[in-house]
Amino acid sequence: MLKFLMYLIFLIPLCLLGNFWWVIQSLMFLLCFLFMFSMPGLFNWSNLSYMFGCDLISFGLVLLSLWICVLMIMASESVFRYNYYSNFFLFIIIMLTMMLYCTFSSLSMLSFYLFFEGSLIPTLFLILGWGYQPERLQAGIYLLFYTLLASLPLLVGMFYIYNFLGLLYIPLLMSSMNINNLFYLCMIMAFLVSMPMFLVHLWLPSAHVEAPVSGSMILAGVLLKLGGYGLLRVFMILINFYKFNYIWISISLVGGVIVSLICMRQTDLKSLIAYSSVAHMGIVIGGLMTLNYWGFCGSYILMIAHGLCSSGLFCLANISYERLGSRSLLINKGLMVFMPSMTMWWFLLSSCNMAAPPSLNLLGEISLFNSLVGWSWLSMNTLIFLSFFSAAYTLYLYSYSQHGMNYSGIYSCSLGFLREYLLLFLHWFPLNLLILNSDIVMFWL
Repeated sequence: MLKFLMYLIFLIPLCLLGNFWWVIQSLMFLLCFLFMFSMPGLFNWSNLSYMFGCDLISFGLVLLSLWICVLMIMASESVFRYNYYSNFFLFIIIMLTMMLYCTFSSLSMLSFYLFFEGSLIPTLFLILGWGYQPERLQAGIYLLFYTLLASLPLLVGMFYIYNFLGLLYIPLLMSSMNINNLFYLCMIMAFLVSMPMFLVHLWLPSAHVEAPVSGSMILAGVLLKLGGYGLLRVFMILINFYKFNYIWISISLVGGVIVSLICMRQTDLKSLIAYSSVAHMGIVIGGLMTLNYWGFCGSYILMIAHGLCSSGLFCLANISYERLGSRSLLINKGLMVFMPSMTMWWFLLSSCNMAAPPSLNLLGEISLFNSLVGWSWLSMNTLIFLSFFSAAYTLYLYSYSQHGMNYSGIYSCSLGFLREYLLLFLHWFPLNLLILNSDIVMFWL
């Protein structure tokens, strides 16, 4: 555990040297592969050290964090090309990687909370420092206030647990505590805002639209998964409070349908992809709250699949933005004429987003549908619409951006660099490869 942390710490001096952008990228890839080979067994903790350790849930999410952070460096080549404070940018990404690594590997509830909140600071720097528009200040304030206000009660809840049990060690927490409804709300509200659940999701689209491509990738890829990971851990204590879960399931499923309809009205590429994240996370919250085997496994699978898929879509949106200088669907039209090779990647990642086989999204959504229908037949009504509209807005995104008359203001366009094709391949390949070994992600419970 600590060896990987030390590896990251020793990358920091390299950031402060001059032209070390590609060296750091290569070393981060190496770290991903080293970490991949330290995979724990199905039912045990590994990489144990004081207050840190990995089981299979942590392992998958740490690997996702490391992978997305490398791809962030790869996607933000323009920062390096224009020398836009590239050393500080690399430093922030490495700090963020360390924070996320420690968050997912924490065995103590308190250190989990500290790193959970700490990971917001580098993200805020990314949005405020490298964002595109002046509105990024408002987006940053939204992000901070929503997440910090919701997570203060979580800290109080932790003090209550410590007072009652005398420990905050996650594997030893049990569900026999004398807890009340207010404690239940305190413990899950922070994670519901972080997911985000419908009604507390307003910070997400604004943060995505204002963030640079790296900020969007880490927000969609990993920071939304912190909420799901927290819920998976916290429900080990709150298992007796299942009778309130129908409230969150109802809000999430109905909210998912409403957000899917909002997606159909978007004219901004990034905004559409951001709202689609809210719809997908709605199904994840619904499946988690059923507290059954299918729900837990399905939510874990969909979190990993969505992390790769929506991060890839944000990369594609950025590739178009760098060429055309606009995120509007009115200008990003007829791209098939300009960038025919990119159209294949648009198609592949869009099909993954609508849960077409053989992507991991399909496995996750089928598992979640199983769990929700097993919990109540009534959830069928919303799931039908959710599934249909998710395909509808993805097709809308694909057909509007690739087909039709191209915007007459565009006169020349680069087809795409090898770096961009590799970047998209590294999003798409794990997404479709993991379904071949899906027993790993299904049998961890």
